[in-house]
Amino acid sequence: MSPIRSLARPMMAAMFVTGGIDALRHPQARAGAVEEAGLDNATQLVRVNAGAMLAGGLGLATGRLPRLSALVLAGTLVPTTFVGHPFWSEKDKAARKQQQIHFFKNLGMLGGLLMTAADTGGRESIPHAAGRISRRSADKTAKAADRASKKAKRAGKRLSVVG
Repeated sequence: MSPIRSLARPMMAAMFVTGGIDALRHPQARAGAVEEAGLDNATQLVRVNAGAMLAGGLGLATGRLPRLSALVLAGTLVPTTFVGHPFWSEKDKAARKQQQIHFFKNLGMLGGLLMTAADTGGRESIPHAAGRISRRSADKTAKAADRASKKAKRAGKRLSVVG
């Protein structure tokens, strides 16, 4: 793994690990916002989201399944951002500005997570590898069919000469 990836992944994961631990310890602090969003079982939803944040954050920080971990974290960040930072519903200008800052900070984190999920670490991506393999197979099949066709034509000529 490159030195940049070795440093960047734990840096990105730190927010999720600490946030996940805090939400598991104190789910009530976030459950109010979940209830205001009109969702049932707020405390349970906060705990599930926190567990996913913690697991994804640890996976990203340690480099174990980093692409999957980044996708999990992106999945936790979307509801967290919309429920936790609804700047559009704030009446107070200062509170609206703070929520807007956090909303767009999370949006930036989401972009980083999506880039991390797409990062192959210099290895070939699965779609690229699948395309390469299918093109190679198609080429081999076409060559084999061409050889078989030529062989059949030669065999046909011999039969007509003999008969």
